[in-house]
Amino acid sequence: MVDNQDAKKNFRHIVRVANTDLDGSKSISNALKKIKGVNFVFSNALCTFANMDKKRFTGQLSQDEVARLDAILADPLKYGFPIWMLNRRKDTETGADKHILGADLKWQIDNDTKIMKKIRTYRGVRHMSRLPVRGQKTKNNFRNKRGKSLGVQRKGKGGKK
Repeated sequence: MVDNQDAKKNFRHIVRVANTDLDGSKSISNALKKIKGVNFVFSNALCTFANMDKKRFTGQLSQDEVARLDAILADPLKYGFPIWMLNRRKDTETGADKHILGADLKWQIDNDTKIMKKIRTYRGVRHMSRLPVRGQKTKNNFRNKRGKSLGVQRKGKGGKK
């Protein structure tokens, strides 16, 4: 009974990991997905490399465990993550393999798009004209992005419009 009361006393409703507030009432693997740049596979691998139970509540983590999660997120390669799990492999500027989180990820994606537009690659031209970039068909979809819509005009009773 004392352990249960102690656990309730130390429970935190908001846990701060990687500059993101996580819900303490969710499991660790689900809460970590709220960090931009961490998906389902990466969060499960993070729990495995940190030796934590995925189903444990985030609010039950101690300060040391939160610090360990922060350290692993800062440099996953140092803790044995495979290179294919990183979201920034062979960076164009540095050539390094790294994993980017949060606002840095959004900035990097925007920067990459600007570079593609500047050097006028195929993807850059598609981005500039607001068309789909990854090979989707455009006959039926993507009409409402610029106000273009396809409608039907009916003729009046006398055969005139």
